[in-house]
Amino acid sequence: MSKKNKSDKHGFVYSTDPSFKFEEIDETIETLAPQLQKLRIWLDAKQRAGKTVTLITGFIGNTKDLEVLAKQIKNICGTGGNAKDNEIIIQGDQREKVLQWLLKNNYTNTKKAGS
Repeated sequence: MSKKNKSDKHGFVYSTDPSFKFEEIDETIETLAPQLQKLRIWLDAKQRAGKTVTLITGFIGNTKDLEVLAKQIKNICGTGGNAKDNEIIIQGDQREKVLQWLLKNNYTNTKKAGS
């Protein structure tokens, strides 16, 4: 059974304006080089049902590069995680592993922030 008014990829279902056209928004953000990234590594447990996670914030770049970086960090730590809203969430307290890997891979502005 299909819906009568399907929405398109922009979320619009119907427009009464005969000359209506979508304005494509080009949000391609250029990813900064690893040396210029100012990443912060946090230990967080708030709003996570008491589970501890390592939170990496401050990434500037497109989502594809963020997901690639998150996958590399998850593989190094051997745990699960997620990448969204320019943050990387890694399960457990992995601050030391993440910091050492980032410094080894030229992320020189990386700092371990408060807990």
